[in-house]
Amino acid sequence: MKAKKKGKSAIQKRESWTGVLFVSPMLIGVSILTLLPILATFMLSFADWNFIVGFKSIKWVGLDNFKALFENDVFLKSVLNNLLFLLTVPLTMIFALIIAIVIDKHVYAKSYFKVAFFMPYISSIVAIAVVWQVLFNPTEGPINQVLLSLGIHNPPTWIADPDFALFSVMIIQIWASIGFSMIIYLAGLQSIPKELYEAADMDGARAWDKFKHIMLPVLSPTTFFLLITGIIGTFKVFDLIAVLTKGGPINSTTMLVWHLYESAFVNLKIGYASAIAVVLFFFVLIITLVQWVGQKKWVNY
Repeated sequence: MKAKKKGKSAIQKRESWTGVLFVSPMLIGVSILTLLPILATFMLSFADWNFIVGFKSIKWVGLDNFKALFENDVFLKSVLNNLLFLLTVPLTMIFALIIAIVIDKHVYAKSYFKVAFFMPYISSIVAIAVVWQVLFNPTEGPINQVLLSLGIHNPPTWIADPDFALFSVMIIQIWASIGFSMIIYLAGLQSIPKELYEAADMDGARAWDKFKHIMLPVLSPTTFFLLITGIIGTFKVFDLIAVLTKGGPINSTTMLVWHLYESAFVNLKIGYASAIAVVLFFFVLIITLVQWVGQKKWVNY
């Protein structure tokens, strides 16, 4: 019996080590490329360092970087812009759900429309930004030409106007993101059992009643998924800003990630930029936790 137990334990150890060997490349990659940078970011947020000079120039400054953040008007403006940019998430979900319902219930050649709406999502953001830059051209852009033809003599200058620049970027973000949300909602709609609709029809339920009491509750896990991923995505917006506005005009489109990039790689303030990354991390963490707690009240699994 003891020999058998020893034999089994030896086999189990071999299997365990075999599993570790198979998983180790991924663990090493995650540790080097993800975990270590995260730890370094938290450490450097308490330091003042110019990475060009080298590690000898690191000076520990405690909470000075965080104090400087909340005294910096550009950082406060970037936080406000990010909070306003969060509005793109519910708007994208609303438009995507409407389009998904129309395609699922009332449209022929569904595959064509799925591809057509999904193409912007899989296209290069840089290409999308360049196209919209042409569309938003204040003098020769098609959008303003249409507005002029409709009798609007002073159309907005869009991304060149501090009052409209953020709104313009939000329009592009919504347009580019609708396809993904629509595909997810379509999958959710097609998973709803037809028996539920048939029972509702027998009870004399109207279209609004079926939408409110069948469709929305069944789609609540899908909505929760899109809400979390969408909000996290808004805090990572960088490429649109980099191509279209570079944070301008007058910091009207500066986001947290863009402010972090400028601080780290333009102004070479690594400690200050690391403090921005830490604040961004806690913003996303708090918002996700609030959603995770709140989903117990409205998500039906």
